[in-house]
Amino acid sequence: MDILDKVIDILIGYATTAGLKIIISLIILVVGLKLIKILVKAISKSEGFSRIDPSAQGFIRSFISIGLKILLGISIARYLGLEMTSVLAVLASAGLAIGLALQGALGNLAGGLMILIFKPFRVGDYIDNHTDAGTVSEINIFYTVLKTIDNNRIMLPNGELTNTSIVNYSMEEKRRVDLVFTTAYDADIDKVKSILLDVANGHEFKIDEPDTPFCRLTEHGDSALLFTLRVWTLAGNYWPMRFDLIEQVKHAFDSNNIEIPYPQMDVHLDQKS
Repeated sequence: MDILDKVIDILIGYATTAGLKIIISLIILVVGLKLIKILVKAISKSEGFSRIDPSAQGFIRSFISIGLKILLGISIARYLGLEMTSVLAVLASAGLAIGLALQGALGNLAGGLMILIFKPFRVGDYIDNHTDAGTVSEINIFYTVLKTIDNNRIMLPNGELTNTSIVNYSMEEKRRVDLVFTTAYDADIDKVKSILLDVANGHEFKIDEPDTPFCRLTEHGDSALLFTLRVWTLAGNYWPMRFDLIEQVKHAFDSNNIEIPYPQMDVHLDQKS
């Protein structure tokens, strides 16, 4: 009984000491996470941070947050009395397994670094990876966030973005509006070209650099003549101008009795007597 009492006393003493440390460690963890959140938020709102390239802000913010959380975990481990050499040895031995498990995450991390270094796009650019399209609202350490035109958010892994072709519609200052219009075969070609060029030249968003508006008959379709109209404008005016030209050309064709034909097929019946 004396031995059993001694064992129980030892266990109670150890539980009391360790339990107190565990409770204090949990308090440190909760308080530390809140302080990290407040600190990262304060850094994000600082004047110096606002001068950083907006494309790098999200990446740096995520990196600081993760780094501080790792330091917090190490501090708690030291407080609990864990030998850091032993912890590092365990992490080193498990490095291969961790690397395999986090292969996708590490690829996204490397992809985020590549995006920040080579800058194929920035925050505020409208991009299309042939699967998803939207305006870049944030570049994080692992993901790039797109906001679509209908106000949805798309999270794209950075690793995939660096391994696929991307169309950046905001990289260049100017864009060309390419439109194709159809008319009936009996339409006056010169008159149609004149109408299309008049509509293009009369638009307020039209610019003459790098080229003036272009219009030519480009194809003899199955049931219509196809005219191509090309007009340059500033990138920010692309969509308003495109929609305006489509509407204005329809009004101009109607005013000048230019027929826009429907797809049609002529069928000839051979009747034998």
